[in-house]
Amino acid sequence: MCGIVGAVAQRDVAPILLEGLRRLEYRGYDSAGVAIVGANGDLQRLRRTGKVSELSEAIDQSPVPGGTGIAHTRWATHGEPNERNAHPHVSGEDIAVVHNGIIENHELLRSFLEQEGYIFASDTDTEVIAHLVSHELKKTDNLIAAVQSAVHQLEGAYGMVVMDRKDPERLVVARSGSPLVIGLGLGENFIASDQLALFPVTRRFMFLEEGDVAEVTRTSVSVFDVDGKSVTRAAKESDIEHDAGDKGQYRHYMLKEIHEQPDAIANTLEGRLGETKLNLDILGKNGIEILNKTKAVQIVACGTSYHAGMVARYWFEELAGIPCRVEIASEFRYRKFFVPDDCLFVTLSQSGETADTLAALQKAKELGYMASLSICNVPGSSMVRESDIALMTRAGAEIGVASTKAFTTQLAALLMLVTAIGRHTGMSEEQEAEIVKALRELPHTISSTLEMSNEIEAVAEDFADKHHSLFLGRGTQYPIAMEGALKLKEISYIHAEAYAAGELKHGPLALIDNDMPVIVVAPNNDLLEKLKSNMEEVRARGGQLFVFADRYARLVAGDGIKVLPVETAPEVVAPILYTVPLQLLSYYVAIIKGTDVDQPRNLAKSVTVE
Repeated sequence: MCGIVGAVAQRDVAPILLEGLRRLEYRGYDSAGVAIVGANGDLQRLRRTGKVSELSEAIDQSPVPGGTGIAHTRWATHGEPNERNAHPHVSGEDIAVVHNGIIENHELLRSFLEQEGYIFASDTDTEVIAHLVSHELKKTDNLIAAVQSAVHQLEGAYGMVVMDRKDPERLVVARSGSPLVIGLGLGENFIASDQLALFPVTRRFMFLEEGDVAEVTRTSVSVFDVDGKSVTRAAKESDIEHDAGDKGQYRHYMLKEIHEQPDAIANTLEGRLGETKLNLDILGKNGIEILNKTKAVQIVACGTSYHAGMVARYWFEELAGIPCRVEIASEFRYRKFFVPDDCLFVTLSQSGETADTLAALQKAKELGYMASLSICNVPGSSMVRESDIALMTRAGAEIGVASTKAFTTQLAALLMLVTAIGRHTGMSEEQEAEIVKALRELPHTISSTLEMSNEIEAVAEDFADKHHSLFLGRGTQYPIAMEGALKLKEISYIHAEAYAAGELKHGPLALIDNDMPVIVVAPNNDLLEKLKSNMEEVRARGGQLFVFADRYARLVAGDGIKVLPVETAPEVVAPILYTVPLQLLSYYVAIIKGTDVDQPRNLAKSVTVE
C-alpha cells in the first residue's frame, strides 16, 4: 500500500498520474513511482524515495510521454523504503504492476518463480505478482485471462493494476480486500485506490466489489466477478466537495481540520435533530426496524475509531440500558465470540476500507449477528456497501493522518445512535430532549473552545524537552485520555500512555517525577472529587500536572499544576468537547518538536493491510 493511480487516454498521462499521487499524499508513504508505455512502445519507469515532488522533478528532467500508465505511493510492508522496493514493479521489459495489500504466500510463490527462471530485483511481495502474470501469459495471449489465473494463486489482500507493454491499449485491475475505483471519462478512463485522486479528471465512478477483475480501455470497462462471470457495476456521480490541495489560511491540514470541527459536527447533525426528538429516517424503514429490535451492541474498530467505540460503551449502558462490547478489530478476527440475541454489529471507520475492521464485518455475518451498521465518512466505501445500514458522519475529506474531525463526528453519530436505540429501551422523552439540545449547542461550544489555541500553544513549550507523558481521565473521559495520548505520540513522537486515573496507585505512580508531564481531563461531574485526589497523588510525588478543567471545577493553578479552563457543556457531550483541546496540544507540541504533522513517520491514513 498505499496509493494507486492509473490512466488509459489519448493524451500524455504523466501529469494526471502525478496529480493523483499528490492528492493521495495524505495517506502516508515513503516512495513513489510511475510506469508508462511510451509512444515508441517502450516501458518507461521512474521511481524515487521520499515525496512525490521528488518524482515530479525526475519526470521534469526525463519526461515520460505516453497515453497508458500506472503510478503508486508506497508505504513499506515488505522490504525497506528504498528505490529498489518502490512501485511499480516489473517483469522483464513488458509487465508492470502496482499493488496495495499484502500477498501472504509470496515466499512460496517466489520460490516457485525462481525455479522457473525469474530473477527478483526487490524484497517486496508485489514483485511476485509481476512475474506470476508474466508466467501465466506464456499460456495465453490474453492479459485479463493471465491476471485472472494469477489472482487465483494469490493469498492475502490486494488491489492491483497490471500493464503490458505489448498490449498498451488496456489496463487490468483486480480487487480483493483492498479498495479500487474506476473513474469514467470521455474517450479515456482511470483507476485509483481513492476517488479523491481522480477529481481533476472525472466525477463519475465505478466501485469494484470483492473478487472483481476488470479490463479498462479508453472506451470501455469490462468487469468479471470472482467466478469469472461478466457483471455490471453501476456508475455513480460523486457529490463530494473537496480540493485536497487547499489548506486555506492554515499551516497544516491537521490544524485546518481541527478548526473545521464545528461545521463538521453541524453537518453530521443536519436534518437529524428535531426540536426535542431525534430524526433518523435517513436510515430507512429497514434501519429503524433494526434499531427497534436491538437489545445488545458489539462495536469493532481500530485506532482512533476504537476510542470512539469505548466512549459509546458508557453511553449505551448508561443511557440506553443495553449491554455493549467494544473490541479491537484485529483481535476480534482471531478469537471465538459469544453472540447475544438481537445484537447489532457496529463498525467504525473514517475511510470504510480499514482492512481489519472490514474483515471483522465479514466474520460477523458468519457468526450470526442480527444486523450490521457502519458509521463511516466515505459514501460508497466497502464497509458501507457491505453493512445492512449505514450512518454517515459527513465530516468531509480528512487529509491529516492523525484523525481529528472524523473522531468527533463519529462520537456525535454514536450519541445519536444510542439515543435512537434508547428510545425503545426505556429512555424518557425528557432525556432524549436533553441530548438533542446538547448536540444542537455542541458546534457553538466547540467554536468557543477553539479560542483556547493561544493559551494551549504557550503551554506546549513545556513539552519541548520531554520524551514521556501520562494522560488521565475517569468515566467517559478515560477513552478521551487514550485518544489524547494517541494524538501526542502520533505526531510529536513523544511516548504517551493513558490510564483511568484510579489506576495510578496500581503501578503508574512509579513513573512520576518532575520530568513527567501528566495531562488530565477534568469536567465538572460526579467523578471530579475522585479525580482531584488522583491529581494530589501526582503532585505529592513531584509530577507536573496540566489540567483541562471545566471553568467551574474550582481547580486553582499553583506549583506543579497548570489549569486550562474549558467551556462548560452538558456531561453527555463533554467527551466530544474535551477532545478538542487535546488535539490542539498535540498539534502545538509537534510544531515545537519539528515533526511532519500531516504525514507522521511510519503511519498511513487508510490502513488497507492487516
